[in-house]
Amino acid sequence: MKLFTQLKLEVFRVFRNPYFIFWTLFMPILFYFVFTNIVTAETTDQDVWAAHYLMSMTTFSVMGSCIMIFGIRLVQENSEGWSTFIKLTPYPTWAYFFSKMFAQTVVHVCSIIIIFLAGYIINSVTLTLSQWIFSALWIILGSIPFLAIGSIVGTIRKVETASGISNFFYLVLAILGGMWMPLYLFPDLLQSIGKWLPSYHYGNGAWEIIRGNSPDWQNIMSLIAYLILFMLLAITIRKKQQIS
Repeated sequence: MKLFTQLKLEVFRVFRNPYFIFWTLFMPILFYFVFTNIVTAETTDQDVWAAHYLMSMTTFSVMGSCIMIFGIRLVQENSEGWSTFIKLTPYPTWAYFFSKMFAQTVVHVCSIIIIFLAGYIINSVTLTLSQWIFSALWIILGSIPFLAIGSIVGTIRKVETASGISNFFYLVLAILGGMWMPLYLFPDLLQSIGKWLPSYHYGNGAWEIIRGNSPDWQNIMSLIAYLILFMLLAITIRKKQQIS
């Protein structure tokens, strides 16, 4: 019962956060409208482009929620002593982190539904039921490595520093990963760099699904590799902080 109460509180806290509303709902939907109705890509199939960019903005939204919202909340709670307080109570530490991760996933589901609805309302995006479901599942499961990045951001001492760093990496990953504009529009060097980034593999899995394909194995294995890397990095940093 305590765990369920904690989950509810976590979800409500996120949706009351104006930072979340702006970066993970307002901005992606605004970008989606602008880049599919005002500044449109040169393509012979606008319906495919509308669906493609819908996936781009949905992955952009969820990635931002993981890196910035989740990460900065961890920093805030550490700076306010909340994490230390939890350690002094009978409430297990694993349950505390599980509630935060689960609540963030619930928030992601809500974000996905809202942005998918925006795509349908703005551009009448129509996909098969399986494409809607599998793309949503991919976006949820593929976001886990970015939650690991958020946990790294959560090790930073100051909220201002965490905000600046998370914003920088979020935007770099989004732009070079092809979420704002297709990679083929970039110079060859930036295209090569972009295809190594986790954001590209995250977005590409969704782009493949709306085209009737499955995510490439390279996308899946790359995200797993990045998840392991980021988790090990987060654990190492936290252990060093505990020792010091």
